Amino acid sequence: MTIAPDRILVPAAGTPSPAAGLFLAQLDDQNRLLLQALADITPTELAWQPEPGTNTIGMLLAHLAIVEPFWISIAMQQPFDCKAVIGIGEDDDGLPIPAGGAPPANLADKDLAYYADLLARARAYHKHTAKPWTDAELDRKVERKRPDGSTMTCNVRWIEYHILEHLAGHFGQILLLRHLYKIAKSA
Repeated sequence: MTIAPDRILVPAAGTPSPAAGLFLAQLDDQNRLLLQALADITPTELAWQPEPGTNTIGMLLAHLAIVEPFWISIAMQQPFDCKAVIGIGEDDDGLPIPAGGAPPANLADKDLAYYADLLARARAYHKHTAKPWTDAELDRKVERKRPDGSTMTCNVRWIEYHILEHLAGHFGQILLLRHLYKIAKSA
C-alpha cells in the first residue's frame, strides 16, 4: 500500500499577514500542480483547438500569466504595463477568442517552458508587490472602472481570492482540453 505524502500548507515566508502569505502559498501550489500535470505536453498539444473559436491550453496559460499581475495592479491602483511585467501584451493571449477564430500567431510553436516563464514572471511580480501586505492592507477597498463605465468596489483580500479562483477554474479547463486532445488523437 502506498501512503500519500503529507500535505502541509503554510503561509509564504516573509509575509507580515498570514492571510496574504497563505494566498501566495496556495497559488504557488496550484502552479506547481498545473505544471506537473502538463510536464509531458508538446507544443502541438499546447496549440490544439477542439474546433475553431475555442481556447487552446497555451492561450489559457498566457491568460493566467496576464490576469494575475493585472489584478495586482488594480489592488495597487496603478497602471498595468503587461509587457514590462511578463514580456507579452495584455491582448496577446487571444482571449476572448472570436467565434470561428484561430489561436494568436504569437503563441504558435511555444513550448511549456515558455508558458512556465510567463507564469513565473507574473508570480514574481505578485510576490514582490504582496509580500509586505498586512491584514489591514488586505481589507483596503479599491475601485475598478469597468469597460462598460460601471464601477466595481472590492477589497484587496477579494482580489487575492479572485486570482486563486481564476487559476483553479482555468486549471480545470486545461485538464479537460488535455482529455479531449487524447480522445481526438486516438480516434
